[in-house]
Parts: sequence; structure tokens; C-alpha cells
Amino acid sequence: MTETMRAVVKAAPGPGLTMAQRPIPTPGPGEILVNVKAASICGTDLHIYRWDPWAQGRIRPPLIIGHEFCGEVVETGPEVDGIRVGDFISAESHVVCGRCDMCRTGKGHLCRNTRILGVDRDGAFADFIVIPAENAWVNPPDLPLEVAVLLENFGNAVHTAFAVDLRARKVLVTGCGPVGLMTIAVARAIGARMIIATDISPYRLELARRMGADHVLNPQEVNVVEAIRDLAGGEVDVLLEMSGAPSAIREGFAVLKPGGQAALLGLPPGPIEFDLANMVIFKGVTVHGIVGRRLWETWYEIRGLLNSGAVDLRPVVTHRFRLEEFDQAFATMASGRSGKVMLIP
Repeated sequence: MTETMRAVVKAAPGPGLTMAQRPIPTPGPGEILVNVKAASICGTDLHIYRWDPWAQGRIRPPLIIGHEFCGEVVETGPEVDGIRVGDFISAESHVVCGRCDMCRTGKGHLCRNTRILGVDRDGAFADFIVIPAENAWVNPPDLPLEVAVLLENFGNAVHTAFAVDLRARKVLVTGCGPVGLMTIAVARAIGARMIIATDISPYRLELARRMGADHVLNPQEVNVVEAIRDLAGGEVDVLLEMSGAPSAIREGFAVLKPGGQAALLGLPPGPIEFDLANMVIFKGVTVHGIVGRRLWETWYEIRGLLNSGAVDLRPVVTHRFRLEEFDQAFATMASGRSGKVMLIP
């Protein structure tokens, strides 16, 4: 093995990323070294690439970015048990402390000391990455790369969909980025009565149909509130908000029935104006904020959905690039004319 590796790095404050040579990291106690076989671009990575206000307040360059990946374990550090060299793994990107009140009460996904791969510590857009062994999820050796690379991100969709009861419900999914697309597939697998999806990208709306949406609506072409009321016979039972767009949030709550449920994963660009009294309080709506994946409950739900054949994730990956083509990969992801974009070292 050589002593250095390629890595996509946020080298300094400002837009863009660079390809650099970095020393191959050495696993310490309880850690493993993983040869990255595939990685995928997340919305968080786009924030870092663009260097928007969120990234400026959170990222401390220099940093190797990327947190969605799969790979082969090539070395284990001391005190590692249950993970072997040669294992094909995906990874939970949230490194939690195991000591705070959230971790100790079974809410590790809300750990007060969470450090995220590719955000708070070096990530996976590289040939190798070191992670805690406890963050590794061992896959079947024949699991396709296109599926294994999505498991962490798929967990967001599963966590969102499983936060509410979707069985025989009329469901609105606002935002058909990759997580929204996977959420549609889960809602269909659970047994939603009707799934309506909204997005401003015709490309992604077509993918939404493929993943199981009954109706797709483009807010730039129709009055979404009126169209949903016509399709749903008045209102929807459940809102799954995946976009973070202020207009989509307001429209989603406008068509949510009294006593309905909303699960919110999408992140607005900043504070938004919202009629809390009439859209939530006087409607008696239950709202769930979704962060990450339940550790490790969501991961076992992922396994069940995939092993049963209830969900096929492969259509979500629409583009593949070599690691050195990262600029083109990010441009494709930002264009709205893609599903998930995969990087292959």
C-alpha cells in the first residue's frame, strides 16, 4: 500500500473543492481503515461546496468531505471486535459519544456531542477513511455498490416515513431529491393509499413516478394547493416535507387535515415566516422533526425493506463519476436533473 491517497478537500474558506494528496490515516483503538469503493453526494456536501452561510458557520478547513460511502475493511486497530478485514461495509455517519443523556436513554441519533464524517472530521471522498468500528454496518458481499452507497441516506427516508403511520393514508411528499424519492418508495412499501409528490424539476418528478408516486405536481406549472385538494378529495393525512423550501412547507401544511401528522426532514435556508397558530395549533397537527437515523433501529428497518424486496433503490442512482471528476459530479447534482450522483475512486 502506498503512503498517500487522493482526497477531495475543502482546503480553505470559499466556494469550491480541490483534489489533494493526503497521508493514508492509521486506525487507532476501536477504529477501522476502509478502502472506499463508492461514495455519493449529499445536499450537505453541496452546502460545503458552495460555501453558503451554514457551511461558513460549521466547517473548519482543511477537511476531507463526504459522508455517504461503502467500502472494504483493510485494517483494524486495537480493541476492535466483530469487524474483520475483508468485510464490505456501509457506515453510519454520525459519530456519537455514548455518554450524554441522549445516548444513555436510547436516543443516540440526538447525541449532544455528535461529530459527523465529512463535516466535523475527515470524510469519505477519498481512497481511504478511518471510522469507529461501531459505525460500520456489515453488508452481504454481493450487495450492489449502487445500493450499499445509499444506505446512510436511505436511513433518512426510512426514519421519516416510519415516524408516522402511512398505512392506507393519503400522503404528500414535498421535494423529490434523492431522499424524497426514497421516501416515496418506502411509503409505497408501507401501504400508503395515495402518494402525491411535488418538485420544480420535471426530471425528478418523472423519477418520483418511477419510485411509486401516484400523482406528481410542479409548483411552477400549477396551483399546488388547489391541485392537491382536487386529487385528495380535500386534504391529505400526512405531510412528509423533504425540500426545505419555505413555499413547499406552507403549502404542505395548508393541505394537511386537522389532526394530521407531518414529518419534516428538509432544511430551510434560514428562518421562515409561518402561520403556526392556524397551520399547527388550531389544526391539532402533530409535527415530527427528523434528524439522521435512529441508532440502530433504522438500520435494521433498512435491512428488512431491502431483504424483503419491498424497496429497490437502484433507480435512484442516475449518474456515476470518477473521484477526480468531482466538479462535474457536483454540477450534475446541483442541476436538478439527477437522482443520486455516485463517485467511484
